[in-house]
Amino acid sequence: MRREMLGLCRVLMVAVVLAVAAPPGVAKTLRYASAFEPGTMDPHALASAYTTRVLDQIFDTLISRDENFVIGPSLALSWTAVKPTVWRFTLRPGVKFHDGSKFGADDVVFNVDRALAPTSAARFNLPNVTGARKVDDLTVDIVTSAPTPVLPIALSNLRLMSKAWAKKHNAEKPQNFQGKEETFASRNANGTGPFMLKEWSPDVRTVLVANPNYWGPHGNVSEAQYLVVGSSATRLAGLISGEIDFLVDPATQDVERLERTPGVKVITGIGRATQFLGFDQSRDRLLYGDAGGKNPFKDLRVRQAVRFAIDTNALQSKVMRNLGVAGSSLYTPAIEGYDPSFDRPPTYDPERSRMLLKQAGYPDGFVVTLHCSSSQPADALCQAVSGMLARVGIKVTYQPLPFNNLVPKVTARDVSFYSIGWQPVTDAEGALVPLAHSPNASGDGEYNAGSYSDPQVDALIDRARVELDPAIRYQRLVEAMTIIARDVGYVTLVYRRVVWAMRANVKTKIRPNDSLDLRFVNMD
Repeated sequence: MRREMLGLCRVLMVAVVLAVAAPPGVAKTLRYASAFEPGTMDPHALASAYTTRVLDQIFDTLISRDENFVIGPSLALSWTAVKPTVWRFTLRPGVKFHDGSKFGADDVVFNVDRALAPTSAARFNLPNVTGARKVDDLTVDIVTSAPTPVLPIALSNLRLMSKAWAKKHNAEKPQNFQGKEETFASRNANGTGPFMLKEWSPDVRTVLVANPNYWGPHGNVSEAQYLVVGSSATRLAGLISGEIDFLVDPATQDVERLERTPGVKVITGIGRATQFLGFDQSRDRLLYGDAGGKNPFKDLRVRQAVRFAIDTNALQSKVMRNLGVAGSSLYTPAIEGYDPSFDRPPTYDPERSRMLLKQAGYPDGFVVTLHCSSSQPADALCQAVSGMLARVGIKVTYQPLPFNNLVPKVTARDVSFYSIGWQPVTDAEGALVPLAHSPNASGDGEYNAGSYSDPQVDALIDRARVELDPAIRYQRLVEAMTIIARDVGYVTLVYRRVVWAMRANVKTKIRPNDSLDLRFVNMD
């Protein structure tokens, strides 16, 4: 912790020098801290809410969410379905990239093609998309294989970079993050967003400076320093002392103290992220564990036993300090398509759990490794789950990993038992397609690390994703989620609330996606 505090002090000394050097009343330097490292500057290389906390400041999208989180125009002024499988986008004129080059239709076509590439982690932001074509310099058609009503909302998560810049620096293809590839685009960035990348020191800080030519709304922050501070105690001390202005992810155990601290304010709101457990349901034996040469998770009774062994109410009250909500869905009540039937959390019944394990042929349990993020609150949740499972005979070898190491392991399906969080960009489809659809060549099920597969679920999802009537669409998605819960395809641990802590002079509205948007930040 001492080394981390010294590193933080060095970062803050730089901030003080910059603030003093700027004209009085003009420069507003925001120092915001998180436990999570962005991992890359390539906008299509990593699907992580923690990466987007930085990249959303650098790169614009065709469509975005405003200060009230309402979908609206961004680089696209308007859009319409000119055919059932063709969406036409009219682009905003006069927009320039950070290097001064013009933004236009060629850049959009390039980014669609790039995001569909094999090394891309952004393919799920282009549901059913087969390609894009330029109509003129400010008009683009995006083509889909089937009617795709959710496409405009999905595009709010597709960040756009410069085609000419990418070609110049041999970055036409996304960085292979899983393969630990290094490219020019993984370390540098050229977007049209409200902030420009000045410096990125991995695991230390990212420095952003305001784009003086930005076309859209902008608060009064002239420089933003995103500080990676793994220790919750160090982040807490920095905020209380005034050396940090904003905490994106304060530790749950610190929230009550922060609420009582003069000069600090805490705001909370409903979140869009769910933390859940997943199982390898395809292999015949565990990759990580010992169950007599078998894979117990292929047996429904074992998955049910896991679910009955977990006291979700205790997770909410003791681990999350009531900053989460229990439920049974892969998506939260903040997501369009959520049904109140999912409000009921999984039943806690350890005796039934033991009985099911005995019936499945594991009276003495088995050994399995649980892979999870080492960051909070995931780490605390997984430790608690490990203890609960031990009480019914399932001996968990807990393996926490840095988040950016966990993601490639999950996408490679190199797990037997794991926990991740998920936040859909769109509606319920944005959770079910990547997490619960059978993996296929089209990219469905890309984050279905346990290869959960149910033909009826696939059929319901596939019918819903092309349905134009929202009521019918959501009915099918609810049916699919109901079957997934019945199959215990996953075990939901918590619907996470968004909790932000900041100095009293910072003004902003909380966002359900837990990502601070610097366009809407002002400092007194």
